[in-house]
Amino acid sequence: MKSDQKDCAPETKLTHWKSINWKQVKLKVTSLQLRIAKATREGRHNKVKALQWMLTHSFSAKLLAVKRVTENSGKRTPGTDGVRWKTPVHKSRAALSLIRKSYKALPLRRLFILKKNGKKRPLGIPTMKDRAYQALHLLALEPVSETLADKGSYGFRQKRSCHDAIERCYIHLSRKDSATWILEGDIKGCFDNINHQWLMQNIPMDKKILQQWLKAGFIENKQLFPTTEGTPQGGIISPTLANMTLDGLEAELDKAFGITLRPNGCRKNNHHKIHLIRYADDFVVTASDKDTLEDKVKPLIEEFLAKRGLLLSPEKTKITHITEGFDFLGQNIRMYSRGKLLISPSKDAIKSVKEKLKGIIVKHRGSQAAVLIRNLNPVITGWANYHRHACSKKTFYKLDRILWRNIWNWARRRHNNLGYRKIVSLLFMAIGNRKWQFFGKFDDGKIILLRIFGCFHIKRHRLINGNANPFDTSWDYYFSNRLRNRYVN
Repeated sequence: MKSDQKDCAPETKLTHWKSINWKQVKLKVTSLQLRIAKATREGRHNKVKALQWMLTHSFSAKLLAVKRVTENSGKRTPGTDGVRWKTPVHKSRAALSLIRKSYKALPLRRLFILKKNGKKRPLGIPTMKDRAYQALHLLALEPVSETLADKGSYGFRQKRSCHDAIERCYIHLSRKDSATWILEGDIKGCFDNINHQWLMQNIPMDKKILQQWLKAGFIENKQLFPTTEGTPQGGIISPTLANMTLDGLEAELDKAFGITLRPNGCRKNNHHKIHLIRYADDFVVTASDKDTLEDKVKPLIEEFLAKRGLLLSPEKTKITHITEGFDFLGQNIRMYSRGKLLISPSKDAIKSVKEKLKGIIVKHRGSQAAVLIRNLNPVITGWANYHRHACSKKTFYKLDRILWRNIWNWARRRHNNLGYRKIVSLLFMAIGNRKWQFFGKFDDGKIILLRIFGCFHIKRHRLINGNANPFDTSWDYYFSNRLRNRYVN
């Protein structure tokens, strides 16, 4: 514990929060993370453990951990102690307080959010200090999880996204000789049911700290309840713990079907066309026939999950033929006539964005046009950017027509004492080929235009290399080139 006290000396380590050289801080942390990843690849477990200890006791890592929890979207949400770190002084003291010897995890604050099916999903909100400690240990755990992760896993991982998972589905299902049957899998209450004993035995991190998080309990209606299983949704480190719990499923499938990997990463002897694509706890498994999925793949997955205290959801887990199509990550994937595979926004995704846009318009019935546009643009931009890598052009035009109709009804209601021509002259202008461009003007004279879905160009996403590791310097050029191409195009 002497290293804790030495590392946290306030007189020598920190003068003022705003005077910190964050570039130098990140370089120190990244250097240790690269060493952890290298030791993991070489199978030197004792070296990994020693480097993780160094990183979690590094003052630079503590500064980064506090910076993360005070700048993310949950920075205004307190835990059970009601404490928030808002000022530079609070943040400085917080970094100095992250000492292992005196650390004690507090119970979680239980909240509920509505799911699409009407049910409620429980969230466990840790205190700011617990979040900072989770962020600190995540810095040491992430190099290990990224190095050991399944190649078909894309959720809650650096440099990977939903688009990679969708693109991989296209690659494995689009050819004439591709797999034709899909197992749509969903794990029932994944975060809430992971076996604590399995986590303690298999997660390579400080066991004392991990046990405190798992056994902290939660407070609901001013009453304390124990936690006997699961890792709380709402914790910074929970997605990584869930990913590491599910990693290894791809290797189990390969072993069961005699699939081997070539040096270039391609799969050999894959006669049944088995491929796993997973995003967090949602996954699909492809196969050449239905019996293989029912008799071999599904029982293997159930056995794999049972060891970790998990079950497949009977409601959401089903086996589908590619010609019937299936929904995955907001997209509908289906093989049409003449062997043409199309990926387009799902009906649920379209319905959701229509309701969201309509709700914003109704909410701002009495607002200025500029205020309405300012609230609509982020929704339009976010949805269009997510679906612009699929066959979404017709959907974009359809949504533009619906949006224009809703805007016109809003304009007529907002200015019900004016004629049509006057409304058009006040709220619409001609820009290029668009004669009905909706715009608004703020009090300071600044003009804001409504973005439309049709202006977003469709561009196919490029799948990330399954072996790419952000904690391996040999992949630095690959990632920088990939980022450059993304912004150029």
